[in-house]
Amino acid sequence: MGLIKAALGSAGGVLADQWKEYFYCESIPADILAVKGQKRTSGRSSNTKGSDNIITSGSIIAVADGQCMMIVEQGKVVEVCAEPGEFTFDASTEPSIFSGNLGESIGQVFQQIGKRFTFGGEAPKDQRVYYFNTKEIIGNKYGTASPVPFRVVDQRAGIDLDISIRCFGEYSYKLVNPLLFYTNVCGNVAQSYSRTEIDSQLKSELLTALQPAFARISEMGIRYSALPGHTEELSQALKDILSEKWRDKRGIEIGTVTSTPWVSSSRPSSPPPRLPLAGPAPAARAATRASSARAVVSPSPPPPEAGSAAAEPRSPGSSARSAVSPSLRTAPDGPAPAER
Repeated sequence: MGLIKAALGSAGGVLADQWKEYFYCESIPADILAVKGQKRTSGRSSNTKGSDNIITSGSIIAVADGQCMMIVEQGKVVEVCAEPGEFTFDASTEPSIFSGNLGESIGQVFQQIGKRFTFGGEAPKDQRVYYFNTKEIIGNKYGTASPVPFRVVDQRAGIDLDISIRCFGEYSYKLVNPLLFYTNVCGNVAQSYSRTEIDSQLKSELLTALQPAFARISEMGIRYSALPGHTEELSQALKDILSEKWRDKRGIEIGTVTSTPWVSSSRPSSPPPRLPLAGPAPAARAATRASSARAVVSPSPPPPEAGSAAAEPRSPGSSARSAVSPSLRTAPDGPAPAER
């Protein structure tokens, strides 16, 4: 019973795969980078029992603008087409009596029946059509979690500052080499490959590349306040830094970069020399301090001795009399001058 089932399955499968297919892809959403092509089958189609992942020779594959078509057979890329239009795949290993020479096609069909019979009626091959989104992928937001150093140098103004800036913005990228992207990134996907699967990695590498990119911008003499007007230079600097990782290994190229920087902190690149404080010279300051010290510790005059004139008690009016001139003082004894 198994042999009969295998024979019927192989014959029925080969005959079902004789129909040519029409592969297409609707407009690829902005968040999808790669998607598997679909066969068009409607209610009027008789091609409803064909094997999955089989492309019959002579099938038509439609390619739209912003798309790149790729045919993978047995895990190996055999065809790539990025030109919009209709592509006829006549190099398939799955023959069809509706394509090519009828006599040769019939002989190849019977060979396929025998080959499938040895595999229990299943087709021993895998053929797929993939479409890649070659449009610019926009709206990728980024922001620096920690400040990025940026040096401001202006020889004319004598400015040499190391400032810490934070920036946020958006960047775009696009697939420029779908073959590299398929080989090194997505591979054989069941349905689609979303941008969310790689965005975190791209964002981390972009933030890492910002520091050397800002260093190149600083060497050009561009101040941080003029960075929004020099996004082309920033994009080119990021392209030069990320080209090895993105373009040469993944087939991705960075597009435009928009940034809004603001200063987190600033400091001079070398500390300024310490200037002397304003005031008198050091010798004058030392003399002033010495005189102040002598004024504080100078002894008070000794107290008067007992029996001296200063020790005699004075009446309240004595101080007033002592202030009178000696020529006006009168003698204490003797008659007045008229009486003499």
